[in-house]
Amino acid sequence: MKKIRATRRVLDRLLDRRNEHPEQLPQIDARIREVFEQEKTVLVLDMCGFSRLTIKHGVIHYLSMIRRMQCVVAPLVLAGSGRIVKSDADNVVGVFAAVPAAIRAACVIHESLARANAFLPEDWDIHVGIGIGHGPLLVIGDHDVFGSEMNLASKLGEDVAKAGQVLLTEEAFARAGRYRSGYRKRATRLGKLALTYYESKKG
Repeated sequence: MKKIRATRRVLDRLLDRRNEHPEQLPQIDARIREVFEQEKTVLVLDMCGFSRLTIKHGVIHYLSMIRRMQCVVAPLVLAGSGRIVKSDADNVVGVFAAVPAAIRAACVIHESLARANAFLPEDWDIHVGIGIGHGPLLVIGDHDVFGSEMNLASKLGEDVAKAGQVLLTEEAFARAGRYRSGYRKRATRLGKLALTYYESKKG
């Protein structure tokens, strides 16, 4: 079968076909997985303090902080053998081949931001929370990714993680190798979702 490029246009075309031909769901879903699915580790980073700093200093101040964060984080993800999939407002999403590489990158990100913060006024400090997941993801070209582990990592990074923390989904923790000893099990509820995750003992 002819190889298809994993672009958004191709995905939309397959999804349209899925909506129009429910009798073909198994075949279309198999084709979508064949073209787009990859097993990856996903890192979701979210900045802390948006509301407080925007109210106090205005949105331009916070936008400049976002830009500074992106300039720090992007090369560290690349240096850690990952790649940035997208930067959306004060979020950064990166993908890695394996969980240990993502954990190492997350720790380096926290350390680099902490060093920079030491020389800045408090309201210029950048603090982030990070969630990490691992599993089958639909990777759309170079600019988007979808999947259950992406969703869980997003919830951990955006809704659960405090400044300086790295949180792992259960699937990510199972593949964390020697880093497993640095994490402890936690549980929370986000709406109707009961979520078990692993929290870094430091941070």
